[in-house]
Amino acid sequence: MSTPLVHLAITDSIATVTLNRPDKLNALNGEMLARLDAIADELDRANDVRVVLLTGTGKAFCVGADIFEWSSLSPLEMGRRWIRDGHRIFERYARLPQPLIAVLNGYTFGGGLELALAADLRLAAAGVQLSFPEVKLGIIPGWGGTQRLPDLIGKSRAKQMIFSGARVDASVAENWGLVNEVMAGEELMERAQALAGEIAANGPVAVQLTKQLIDGGEMASLEALAGTLASYTEDAQEGVAAFRERRPPNFTGG
Repeated sequence: MSTPLVHLAITDSIATVTLNRPDKLNALNGEMLARLDAIADELDRANDVRVVLLTGTGKAFCVGADIFEWSSLSPLEMGRRWIRDGHRIFERYARLPQPLIAVLNGYTFGGGLELALAADLRLAAAGVQLSFPEVKLGIIPGWGGTQRLPDLIGKSRAKQMIFSGARVDASVAENWGLVNEVMAGEELMERAQALAGEIAANGPVAVQLTKQLIDGGEMASLEALAGTLASYTEDAQEGVAAFRERRPPNFTGG
């Protein structure tokens, strides 16, 4: 059996998602996007998983979308399928209940950086370079980069990165707040697993609720939090009981 282009491994309470197309520097194709989507389904329902690590094999985390695949699409196919699928899948990773840590082991460009920006935290190896090179191809970041990057590092620095297409090294990225920590490459996964372990040792419900509160500007997060709390009130129990018993509810405000 061939190794999947995106691999999921779960050890104890920590899941590791690995982009596994090293010969193409983990450039994302349709098969990889579909696999990421399926893994998001699994993680979203995995109550035993408390933290998710996202990394790549070889010299790159991910150099973005596979140009040979998207460049052959018609404008309608690009808009209806490629762009929308990428947005939807990356948003699913941003909205995972568990904290998501991007472990940037190598080159992180374009759509790969957009995928990393969907994570809650980013750790980077010292030699990593990051960029949005799309303007050099006459296109723009299409999977959320124009929105998530300025939210993270401010509009001015985001404009500098996107307008120039220039690469930013790991030390600059850390100074700008684009990555949380930088370390030697041989220490990267050990540190990522240690941080994941620290998080996983805490109360999982408290951690997940805190994530929703910090991301509370998003309507889905607010609704999920409010809906969870509302469903455990005395009024909610009374409402369900009244429905089952086919009688008017007697709400008390509790």
